[in-house]
Amino acid sequence: MAVSLATLEVGQQIGSATIAITRTDLVRYAGASGDLNPIHWNQSFAEGVGLPGVIAHGMFTMGAAVQLVTDWIGDPAAVVDYQTRFTKPVVVTDTTAEPGEPGAVVEVTGVVGLIDTERSTARIDLTVTFAGQKVLVKAQAVVKLP
Repeated sequence: MAVSLATLEVGQQIGSATIAITRTDLVRYAGASGDLNPIHWNQSFAEGVGLPGVIAHGMFTMGAAVQLVTDWIGDPAAVVDYQTRFTKPVVVTDTTAEPGEPGAVVEVTGVVGLIDTERSTARIDLTVTFAGQKVLVKAQAVVKLP
């Protein structure tokens, strides 16, 4: 069933997702994005600059979270705006000795926050948490709907 403006209500949940993150994911993202800052892959360096350990790229977390919206809407091009504020780091522990185990798990839920019938858009409010704390706040994606 295709999503349409007429079928939505403010407060309606669009779904939830669990995102498992490994350090390998971070290295791949670093290569793809060009963000090679060692805080995203080198434990000693990250701790040396005062971090609790290797942290996920903020944009990696942001991009992974909006996947919930694109999966729900079925068309990534329908997302016409996406914004957030970063509040807490996602610390990714080293699990290379335990293949398949994530170093961090991020939880995402999405709810319809606003419907704009004049513009045929809906704002989806995302709650993004790691270890019980919000890591993104005011994470909002605006989608254009038929």
